[in-house]
Amino acid sequence: MTETEQHQQTALPLAETVAARLAESPLPETVKALVRDALGSDTAETGTAATSSAASGRVYLGSLAVNGFRGIGPRARLSLSPRPGVNLVVGRNGSGKSSLADAIEAGFTGTRAHRPGQDATRGGHWANLHNADSPKIELKLAVGGDTGNSTLTRTWSSEEFGSSEATFKRPGHGTVPLAEAGWDTALADHRPFLSYTDLDLMLNGKPSERYDAIASILGMDLLSTATSRLSAREKALAATAKETRDALPGLKDALYALEDDDRAVQALLAVDTPGALDLDTIDALVAGLPPADDSRLAALQAEAGAQGPDLTEVGEAIRRLRLALADVKDLHGSDAENARLRAGLLEKALAHADRHPDDDVCPACGTERVLGREWYDHASRQIAELRREAKTAEDAHAAVRTGARNLQNLIERPARIPAALAGPWKAWADCRQIQDPAELARSAEEAATVLAGACDAVRTEAVRELEERDERWRALVTRLAAWADKAREAERDKSLRTDLGKAVRWLRSLATELREQRMERFTDATQGIWERLRQESNVDLTAVSLKGSEKANVRKLVMAASVDGQDAPALDVMSQGELHSLALSLFLPRATTADSPFGFLVIDDPVQSMDPTKVHGLAQVLHEMGRHRQIIVFTHDPRLQKAFTDQELPVTVFQVTRREGSRVKVARVDDPVAQAIGDARAIAATPGLPAETYSHVLPGLCRIALENAFLEAAWIRHHRTGGSEHDLQAAIDSAERFQEVAAFALFGDVRRGGDVKEEVRRRYGSPACSLIQRCQKGAHPDGASIPDRHRFVTDVEDLARKIRKPEVTA
Repeated sequence: MTETEQHQQTALPLAETVAARLAESPLPETVKALVRDALGSDTAETGTAATSSAASGRVYLGSLAVNGFRGIGPRARLSLSPRPGVNLVVGRNGSGKSSLADAIEAGFTGTRAHRPGQDATRGGHWANLHNADSPKIELKLAVGGDTGNSTLTRTWSSEEFGSSEATFKRPGHGTVPLAEAGWDTALADHRPFLSYTDLDLMLNGKPSERYDAIASILGMDLLSTATSRLSAREKALAATAKETRDALPGLKDALYALEDDDRAVQALLAVDTPGALDLDTIDALVAGLPPADDSRLAALQAEAGAQGPDLTEVGEAIRRLRLALADVKDLHGSDAENARLRAGLLEKALAHADRHPDDDVCPACGTERVLGREWYDHASRQIAELRREAKTAEDAHAAVRTGARNLQNLIERPARIPAALAGPWKAWADCRQIQDPAELARSAEEAATVLAGACDAVRTEAVRELEERDERWRALVTRLAAWADKAREAERDKSLRTDLGKAVRWLRSLATELREQRMERFTDATQGIWERLRQESNVDLTAVSLKGSEKANVRKLVMAASVDGQDAPALDVMSQGELHSLALSLFLPRATTADSPFGFLVIDDPVQSMDPTKVHGLAQVLHEMGRHRQIIVFTHDPRLQKAFTDQELPVTVFQVTRREGSRVKVARVDDPVAQAIGDARAIAATPGLPAETYSHVLPGLCRIALENAFLEAAWIRHHRTGGSEHDLQAAIDSAERFQEVAAFALFGDVRRGGDVKEEVRRRYGSPACSLIQRCQKGAHPDGASIPDRHRFVTDVEDLARKIRKPEVTA
């Protein structure tokens, strides 16, 4: 495979990449079928296509409507264009921006951005003070392949943040619980929400947490699960074959011992002739076996196999439990034990405060105004400190619980218990119900000793009686029948076992190759973003790698850097602003992998701690990502909007304002179409400019407005038809002329530029053709003649508005 092909495949979702590689593989069809079955069943189980309501296309945000949530009282609405592009939602602190960002996350997940150590489902003070009745979040979503919008709705049944319920309604599929959309795993692996808290956790979380955050997006679960499933089947078949081989020598020895019995001789010939296993003869010998003697024989066999508890193992478990009990006793009345009890009492007090947030009266003594915010924060810190002091006591109590559980786990009741052992077995089994650890140790020791002695006595007597019976052949032929069944199974599955081995080796090899490619791609993306964001920093990010494995106790994300050419750990040498930029460099590739079903990314407050040059770099990064993703950035910092404007990067800007009573309003103040129209209108309103400004620059700006309108229509049209976004972007990139862009928006085919004029006339009327023609003439040497500049700009604005509402295609 060429380097270009490898790059294209690593940019595709994993399932598509595996399907393509499997199709071109030289594996036999029987092996390919095994791989497809393993991959297919994995898809069904993970819920990506488990129900008809599951959304398989990429998802974009069409709008957000929210009321009664955080800083938003009456219904507020944010309307977006559901396609790639950068959207800035700006406003001063306290205007409601973060409430809107939180609402999007809460709508999808039922949680919201939170501080470390805080339960994300508690939500803190989440209900709006001015409009706490019936809080509701409603998201309109454009799902690839759907002709209309889907609706995600989350409502609350009580004041508890965790009491919410969410539904999902797709065109033609009805309304179902949100879980049936199939996004749970993707929301964890490709979380499309980024708050300032998330950036902090990306850097200050545990090394294993940073490792897991990056390892999960490599997307190897599909392959690892399929490999595990096939490997388990292969091991099971191999175990059967091995068991058959291992049992044969002992079976032959037993048959030789009965060589005076003709049946044993026949059986020996059937199993011991090289290359000619005669299972038919064995079947005939087994079929000719007379019925078992009587119920007494079955009882004797059960008694002869009676096995009591392993006294050594039980004794060790009892010893460990008693040692743990002694440790607890030694700690009684100690500082650690007192700290444990005080922490428990304070936790109950906090739980009471959470249930009654508006009540500041102590429920124990009735004192007023003591359970306020200051007390709550102080109590939280005191609990953490007490829990650290109480660790010794907690560990001791945990050791007692573990010791009791381990001892009780040794108490197993066999499927069949001889009547003579019913009493001792019951006494032993009853120990599982004993809650007191000390009593458990005493009773288990006594019951195990009695049961073990009883089993030995019963077993000895049963074996003696069986030896007196003529059951040697009967026992042997039963053993022979069981061996023959396994031998037949091993013979039947020999070719399947071989195919499974090939399938497992192919999947493991592919997983290793793709993992390396994807990690390289992630590293390149991270380093590329860092290069844009670092802006004048002397710190180079030289490598990003994963050390360890998902199952290893020690695993971490390694970030190597150099300062002026000298190697150093990245986290040790970077300033706060540089660390912030590094966190963005890690998060953005993680949230925008090809496997993610989310075409949007919500970022809250990404500009903090950044100097102006880094803000300009961030604008460049967001612009580049906006070519393939819908980026929604919430910020109070005007520098980011200015960075887009200064660099002439297209961006849609929304202004958030808040009035009395938590009335939040969101208004679109600028977008690429409106920006070009605004510039053209400014020229039209300014007299005395050079003639070429009116004949060339003015129509050129109007042409840009129409071209952006056609681009927006092309994205929406293509997304509704379920087309490949990779193909769409490639087509747009190749559309160098205005006619080609228009053709893609109108027909979905850049090659139909010659049909654009007639289609524009059909949809928008003949004057629209004349408008477009004059816009295009602005690029010619003679320019365009525009007698009424104001009317011309207004007509172009009206046409752009019509173009931005594409027709629904089948």
